Amino acid sequence: MTTDPTMTRIGQAVELHHGQGQRDAARDLFAQIWDDIGGEQGDPLHVCVLAHSMADVQDDVRQELMWDLRALAAADLVTDERVAEAGVPLSVAGLYPSLHLNLAECYRKLGDLGRAREHLQKARAEIGALGDDGYGRLIRGGLDRLAEQLDEPT
Repeated sequence: MTTDPTMTRIGQAVELHHGQGQRDAARDLFAQIWDDIGGEQGDPLHVCVLAHSMADVQDDVRQELMWDLRALAAADLVTDERVAEAGVPLSVAGLYPSLHLNLAECYRKLGDLGRAREHLQKARAEIGALGDDGYGRLIRGGLDRLAEQLDEPT
């Protein structure tokens, strides 16, 4: 496995947000990395992971949705070989449950419950790609909470 410097930078921005609570600083670093990779024309793995992370630091749900949609579109262009090369411990299939969970949550916040349920179902259909580890449990827990909010069976 090689160390991917862009993935390392994205990880540093995620740490600013989640580890240090510096949301604005994380958003600024994500924006700088976005420019450095060439935006949506960049490496699909970088675009996917960066957009997925950038969505988490948005103040406006419509902006969050836009970033999550970018992440989903880029995921469709990522290969398992590229993920492994970057040292990401997931398959491409492992990216989708979280992407669909975030989209479902955006649509719920916007009041589009039909689309929210659609993405919840897509996430559930692909949850088998995740292991029974901390990350898998985190995503499953998020899906269960969202299902309760949407009055869907868990």
